[in-house]
Amino acid sequence: MFSKEESRILRQEFWTSFGKSFPKKWILYNTKLKDFSFKFYFDNHTALVALDIEGGLENRILYWEKLLALQSIIIEQYLPDAVFEETYFLDTKKEISRIYVPFQHKASIYNKNSWRDVMVFFYDKMTLFEAFFKEYKDVIEG
Repeated sequence: MFSKEESRILRQEFWTSFGKSFPKKWILYNTKLKDFSFKFYFDNHTALVALDIEGGLENRILYWEKLLALQSIIIEQYLPDAVFEETYFLDTKKEISRIYVPFQHKASIYNKNSWRDVMVFFYDKMTLFEAFFKEYKDVIEG
């Protein structure tokens, strides 16, 4: 087990290393769509890249229906391992809608031996997620 401080330092080291190894300006929260954002997630059990739709139910349903209409394109042309969950609960018990791609191997942010594989996964999958978004943003927004 790691102390809170050791955990914080390791997490900071991972994200700093990722940024230096794969320097890129990611879209993440800067989608220009309210409550619509991309996220990287890595903890002591799992890693994933995600598209989160938050906010009110009406807003979530509107975006979700558009993304479902594009689901076959996402899976066939961009992210074949994408998981679609209309109702997804965060650790905070907040309900969102999420499309995500999980890292398929055992990984932990506390195990530096898994970092490189996770970084490559993050870079590859988020690049594809963003390519999809750039291509279909007008459809999602419209």
